[in-house]
Amino acid sequence: MVNRKHLDPEESPKAAFGLRLRRLRDERGLTQDDLAELMGYSGTHISAVETGRRSPTPHFAHRADRALGTGDLFEREGDAVRHSALLEGFPEYVVQEQRATEIRLFEVGIIPGLLQTPEYAKAITSGAVHRGAITEQQAEERLDLLARRQASIGRAPVPFVHVVLDESCLHRVVGGTPTMAAQLERLAEVAALSSTVFQVAPYCLGERRSFDLPVTLLTLANRSHVAYAESAQQGVLERNARFVQPLLTAYHQLQVEALSQAESISMIRELRKGTP
Repeated sequence: MVNRKHLDPEESPKAAFGLRLRRLRDERGLTQDDLAELMGYSGTHISAVETGRRSPTPHFAHRADRALGTGDLFEREGDAVRHSALLEGFPEYVVQEQRATEIRLFEVGIIPGLLQTPEYAKAITSGAVHRGAITEQQAEERLDLLARRQASIGRAPVPFVHVVLDESCLHRVVGGTPTMAAQLERLAEVAALSSTVFQVAPYCLGERRSFDLPVTLLTLANRSHVAYAESAQQGVLERNARFVQPLLTAYHQLQVEALSQAESISMIRELRKGTP
C-alpha cells in the first residue's frame, strides 16, 4: 500500500507498538476492519493506534493479544508505552528537531536540555528518581536521548539556535554550586557560537514577557514552522500555521524586549563570579 505512513520503531514506544500491530496483522492476512471486528473496536481506532495517533489502552492491548494469539506481547509493549520516561508527544517533537534548520527556545526555571551539561542533566533526572516520578532505567533513557539530541545539533548544516532564557533559569541552583558554575560556563560557550543567538529575559520585564510557559519553535527545511509545548501530562506538537504564527510573533517581541547578547553574557559572567 503506497500511502502507508512510515513508522520508525526507534521514535517512541507508541510507534513500536503500532508497527508491530501492523506487521502481525499483515502476516495473518487481516485488514484493519477484520482485526477491528475480532477485537471489538472500529477500523478507524485500529488505524489510529497503528499510525501512532492514539495510544493503546490496557484493554486494547489485551484484546490485541487475544485476537492475534500473541500471549501477553502487546500487554507488555502497552506497559512500555504508558510507562515511558518521555512525555507523550515528545518523541514526535524530537524527530522534527533533528530536521530543523532553526530552533527557537524559551524556558522558565531550568536550563533547556540542548544546553545542559551532563552533570546538570543528571541532577535533574536524579531528582525525578528521588521523588519517585521515574525509575533509574527511565532516567537513563532520558539521559541517552538527551545526549543524542545534543550530538544532533552538530550536524551539517548546523541549525541556527535562538535561545531566550528567563532570568530564573540562571538563579535556580541545580546539582550544587560546582555543577551550576559549570553550567553557567557552558551557557557562555554556547553564546559564543556563530550559530547561536543567546539572550536573557530579565525579571524586570514583568508583564512585557511574551510567554508564561516554555515554548519551542522549529523552522523546517521547507520553511514551514512547528511549535512544541508541554503540560504536566503530555507534549503537543502544533503544525497549524494559524496557531504557530502568533507564537512566532510573540517570540520576536520577546527577543526585542530581552537583554542583548552582550548584556546577557555579562549577566552570566557576574553570576559566575559568585561561584567557586
